[in-house]
Amino acid sequence: LADFKAWLDKSALQVSSKGKLGEAITYSLNQWSKLKRYTESGLLNIDNNRAERAVKPFVIGRKNWLFNINHKGAETSAMLYSIIETAKANGLIPFDYINHCLEELAKSPIELESLLPWNVKLG
Repeated sequence: LADFKAWLDKSALQVSSKGKLGEAITYSLNQWSKLKRYTESGLLNIDNNRAERAVKPFVIGRKNWLFNINHKGAETSAMLYSIIETAKANGLIPFDYINHCLEELAKSPIELESLLPWNVKLG
C-alpha cells in the first residue's frame, strides 16, 4: 500500500486529472483513508466478497419472487432464506441444520434457543 500511495502521489502531479487515469488517481487519493482502513483493525476484511456471496442468491432469485402469489408467500420465502443464510454464516450445512431442527421439534416440546444456528453443533 505504501508503494501504491507513493505512485498515486507522484502520478497525480504528472497525469491530467481530466482523463480516465487522472480521474482514477484522484478518486483513489480521495478515498485513501477508506482504502487503508482494513489495515488499522484485524477485524476488518480487505474486501466484501463474503457479503457479496451472501446476497448473491437474493439477486439471482429477485425475478422469481415476483411470482409469489401473495404476501404470505413472500414472508415465507424471506424466513426460509434467513434461516438458510444464518445457518451458512454459522458454518452449518443448511439441509442438515433444517433436518436437525425438524427432528428435534417432532420429538417433543423443546426450548427454541437450543435450535438457533449458533447453538447447534452438527456432526
